[in-house]
Amino acid sequence: MAPEPAHQHGTPSQTGILLVNLGTPDAPTAQALRPYLKQFLSNPRVVEFPRWAWWPILNGFILNTRPKKSAEKYALIWMPEGSPLKVHTARQTGLLRDVLAKRADPAPMVEYAMSIGSPSIAEVLRGMRQNGCERILVLPLYPQYAASSTASAFDEVFAQLGKMRNTPALRTVKHYHDHPGYIAALAQNIRDYWTENGRPDKLVMSFHGVPRATLDKGDPYHCECRKTGRLLAEALELHADAYEICFQSRFGRAEWLRPYTATTLEQLGKQNTGRVDVVCPGFVSDCLETLEEIAIEGKAIFIQAGGHEYHYIPCLNERDDWICALGDIALANLQGWLGLENAKEENAEEKRAQSRQRALELGASD
Repeated sequence: MAPEPAHQHGTPSQTGILLVNLGTPDAPTAQALRPYLKQFLSNPRVVEFPRWAWWPILNGFILNTRPKKSAEKYALIWMPEGSPLKVHTARQTGLLRDVLAKRADPAPMVEYAMSIGSPSIAEVLRGMRQNGCERILVLPLYPQYAASSTASAFDEVFAQLGKMRNTPALRTVKHYHDHPGYIAALAQNIRDYWTENGRPDKLVMSFHGVPRATLDKGDPYHCECRKTGRLLAEALELHADAYEICFQSRFGRAEWLRPYTATTLEQLGKQNTGRVDVVCPGFVSDCLETLEEIAIEGKAIFIQAGGHEYHYIPCLNERDDWICALGDIALANLQGWLGLENAKEENAEEKRAQSRQRALELGASD
């Protein structure tokens, strides 16, 4: 068991929100990518393959070839402040903290962590506990639930709680793929882009892919992506022939969820489509998969196949309507918790003093 943080009797407890994202390497270099990829691809939730068969492939081939290729891609989209995913996640955390400070009294603590890399779930949870968090809401930044992403984040949180003697109360947000605020923010983001840049002949909604076998085993991810796409199309008043839902980031030789984004873009190019716009509703922050795979590689596929004009529509990132929707999701899952803190009472200090005195009388150390 890890040692418990120092405690002073009478100190008011706090409620906290832990936002969780996938993670990112510390630098766009092969040296930084190798441990990142090893941690990511060693997760049995991510690669559901027998360890005895997967380990030689991972350590003997993938980790000796993929880091350099991935580093070159990261270098194309790296921001002055660092990795786009980490930059946007940190900004979203700060903005959510500001929004909830105006909507909740007392406001909850808001922090973020990464399932892979830093800041790690372990270190952030430890910091939240040291700052008095007795109730923690874990809110993954994945609108659609998948075992490889959402459940993987929960696994690490539960593993860390297993190392604590005095565990905080815990709540988790499984998904929000059909939340009205999330759908409305997605739709308005696209409308705003179209107002400035005109409309396309076809809107492609590209979600991150997962192996087809996960659907057969009962993972709801495919259905939730489809529902998000349908609700978004309805909000935009699109006819069925005006949009496509597809899946990107296929890895390995196994069948993944279809249709594949790359194949869809190639077909649209071959059909001599005038303009295609691509949006990634499953990503709330721009990252390697959106800025390089879709904005750069996707454009090349479409244009080389005969397409004419290609637009990538950025993710929600720091949009006000998205941060407000995230606040709504958080507050809905915090009901019954925010009123428990002993804060902003005229006699709060007196009550804390009384509590400390009773504890000392019962033999506690100050």
